[in-house]
Amino acid sequence: MDKGKLYVVATPIGNLKDITLRAIETLKEVVFILAEDTRETKKLLNEYNIDTQLISYRDQNHTKMIEKIVEKLEMGLDLALVSDCGTPLISDPGYKLVRDLRVKGYNVVSIPGPSALTSAVSVSGLPTDRFTFLGFLPKSKGKREKLLSHFFGLENTLVIYESPNRLFKLLKLIQDLDCDTLVTAIRDISKKREKAYFGNVSEVMSSLREDGLEQTPHGEWVVVVSKKN
Repeated sequence: MDKGKLYVVATPIGNLKDITLRAIETLKEVVFILAEDTRETKKLLNEYNIDTQLISYRDQNHTKMIEKIVEKLEMGLDLALVSDCGTPLISDPGYKLVRDLRVKGYNVVSIPGPSALTSAVSVSGLPTDRFTFLGFLPKSKGKREKLLSHFFGLENTLVIYESPNRLFKLLKLIQDLDCDTLVTAIRDISKKREKAYFGNVSEVMSSLREDGLEQTPHGEWVVVVSKKN
């Protein structure tokens, strides 16, 4: 009997139409879908009339779930892994699972699709030949400053995920490091409130203030940073 496969399936970031035909087909054909938040994934499944059974999988329950997942693969059952939105494992759960299955010799297949990382870089207007993804920065100001200072020494565009309540703290830190740094801050990619702010860091902060986003920030943010013209 052939062993089952794990399909790592990218799902929409916001707009539910941003999904590939292959992803829909895969989610319909697998026996179980491992989901970060089954309630969020259920909305997508309902949109496309997918009735595949959902199983809750997160980094926190990995140790408990890995044996059950391996058991299903040994039975020849194909599984899919999804995150709440976008491409799994990109600042989302799943690394431990893919690592352990690779070590055990199971086949892990990517079903590519939406990613806030590549979407933001592609529309940033900043250099895209080389970029470094930093994900979510540490909460400590000292650690954030140390990390940014290190990567500012490279000639790479930097891509950062940031929560709304720390957005201005990040921009002020960038301003302190180099006030001429170019920034594209993008809110809610592929959603109705999507908006990009472009310019040097001071200009971006000014535009955000004009839109009332310093005191009452909201949305999901990707910040793209470059010292290159």
